[in-house]
Amino acid sequence: MFTGLVEEVGAIAASEAVGSIRRVRIGAREVVAGLGVGDSVSVDGVCLTATSVRADGFNVDLGPETLRRTSLGDRAVGDAVNLERALAVGARLAGHVVQGHVDGTGVVSAFRVDGETAWLEIETPPALRRYIAEKGSISVDGVSLTVASIDDDGFGVMLIPHTLSATTLSRRQVGHRVNLEVDILAKYVEGLLTWKETKTS
Repeated sequence: MFTGLVEEVGAIAASEAVGSIRRVRIGAREVVAGLGVGDSVSVDGVCLTATSVRADGFNVDLGPETLRRTSLGDRAVGDAVNLERALAVGARLAGHVVQGHVDGTGVVSAFRVDGETAWLEIETPPALRRYIAEKGSISVDGVSLTVASIDDDGFGVMLIPHTLSATTLSRRQVGHRVNLEVDILAKYVEGLLTWKETKTS
């Protein structure tokens, strides 16, 4: 489990196809502290398993499902990625509950600088829109954000200076795909209501 608070912006150092998987090396300095082989790490909001760890980064394997459901297949060597280690027991949950299980990808439809802040709009698949609530939480490329607006095409968020400087979101341009994870509570509520309807019908 993660919080959506990015610890470090790393970079894709190497990427190669190995059979049906893509083996990726990620350059990093901070998140490797205490990170071991087999540990979970969030890469642009995707929960991945570290397969090897060194002082200057770590390796992960991307399977066909990960490549199909996320934007990680779009990343090339040199691209920056948001990194977060799994939440430690007893740590403060300062963002929101993020599993690293990407629900789908959205597309940046607008990025407007407004003084020291920026406004980011994301076109969202219809299947995900029902889970998004104004002032609710959403993870965009692993960043915990508050939904500021909703329309028929998607949603908008306001990015404060810290988010712009500490994550990759300031580099996203119109047309870029981003990983989306909706609030797990919304999915559980829908599941319970659906189960209740099937039991009473």
